[in-house]
Amino acid sequence: MPATKTITAETLLADYAVDIAFVAEEEPATTVDDFATHLRYSIRNFELAGINGTEELETAATYLVDAASSTDPAERAVLLKKAARNLAYADDMVSEFRDMC
Repeated sequence: MPATKTITAETLLADYAVDIAFVAEEEPATTVDDFATHLRYSIRNFELAGINGTEELETAATYLVDAASSTDPAERAVLLKKAARNLAYADDMVSEFRDMC
């Protein structure tokens, strides 16, 4: 059985910050707060381009901020997993956005 990847704020930033920054027209985020802000900025651009899935990005941003402020490691892990699930289609959304540019 393959090992599952541990989801942390750092792994989510590593996986998504550069692409989301492209859509948000910002430099890649280095903090959770900046990444959440970039997710929210990208929503506007995705919506203008007619790309669906922005509700999930807003939800992911909320989970990320909540996880960053949580002092309970178990709660943080759950919130980060939820954020990751809501970011699952971000790569496809960014690819579609890049194709339009």
